[in-house]
Amino acid sequence: MGNTYSNIFCQEEGVPQGSVLSVTLFVLAINPILSVIPQTVQKNLYVDDLHISCYARNMQLIERQLQTAINNIVEWSNKSGFTISAQKTIGIHFCKRPLHADPELLLSGVPIRFQDNYKFLGIVFDKRLTFLPHIASLRKRCLRSLNILRTLSNTSWGADRSCLLRVYRSVIRSMIDYGSVVYGSARPSYLKRLDYVHHQALKLCLGAFRTSPIPSLYAEAFEPSLSSRRDKLSLSYYFRILSNDNHPLRGTLLNGNNNRLFNVRSSCIPHFGLRMRNIFPDTFHDVKIHTNDFCGHPPWMENSISYINPFGNFTKSDSNNSVLISLFNQHRQFYQSYQPVFTDGSKSLNHAGCAFFTNGHIVSYKLLFNVCFLFRNYGCLFCTQVH
Repeated sequence: MGNTYSNIFCQEEGVPQGSVLSVTLFVLAINPILSVIPQTVQKNLYVDDLHISCYARNMQLIERQLQTAINNIVEWSNKSGFTISAQKTIGIHFCKRPLHADPELLLSGVPIRFQDNYKFLGIVFDKRLTFLPHIASLRKRCLRSLNILRTLSNTSWGADRSCLLRVYRSVIRSMIDYGSVVYGSARPSYLKRLDYVHHQALKLCLGAFRTSPIPSLYAEAFEPSLSSRRDKLSLSYYFRILSNDNHPLRGTLLNGNNNRLFNVRSSCIPHFGLRMRNIFPDTFHDVKIHTNDFCGHPPWMENSISYINPFGNFTKSDSNNSVLISLFNQHRQFYQSYQPVFTDGSKSLNHAGCAFFTNGHIVSYKLLFNVCFLFRNYGCLFCTQVH
């Protein structure tokens, strides 16, 4: 308490509260929970937040699949020492059919409560996926945060335009951006409720009048509209999914079997992949996305490289040049069927460069840095050899 410390004790088991290893060890301990869930049930785990779901036309089939998964989770938790709280476990029945009964599921003999909406990882999901409760909650929190800009935009002692815009982007716009890829499927009339927050914040940052035109605010603040920013973030996430062959959503985005159904029924909200293709319908056919080649070698393991060094027992300062030239000619004579590549790197006070020579061609590179280190030369040489 205060400046008084307790005695020093030796911790016999566990880790200190708040230590760096606490979360890592917890994740390693809880990750096997996904292996006991059947393959017919969708599952997602984020630290201690577990989500399982199942979809079908028959409610009895859904109940049987989910109940089997829940029983397996309870059995695993009893063996591993974890406790699954029945009070904190919530179920949502996503369905647009009226007067449709919710499934009856039990967790350790306790019925699971079903609600119309629930907040999961910061996003409020409602049973009809309109995202209206989430937008209403987000708008309320953003309007409350506008008081920060009202205080800082005082005409006598307040901050300037650049500082206010920086505060807006880091405090308010970051809340709007979070989850915009998910709730961006809401109706345009629902999403327009957030435009009021965006426009009010820009007026406070710029010191504009209440009657200032909205396009003028965008031009003065160099800020896009919220709809344009949602499209930008969604497109970035869309291409990131397609660049990963192992992403679980990649097959769903590339599957266009239901596109004609959504195009005919304008009242149905299209899925994420179709919404992205509708942004640039004429150019999406010509876009070619290269997948990332992830390294299969774990980064924490030492990568052993086999190479031949005929000069290993000689040093340049203590050896005669004729001896080194003889060793080189002998090495080239033994590997005369291979294509030779000569590399070199050098550095000065403000520059670093490298070059390689092969088959009569010289290719050189230059790095323009104020402070250059020798390892940059070898890194650049390595990249050129790989390419």
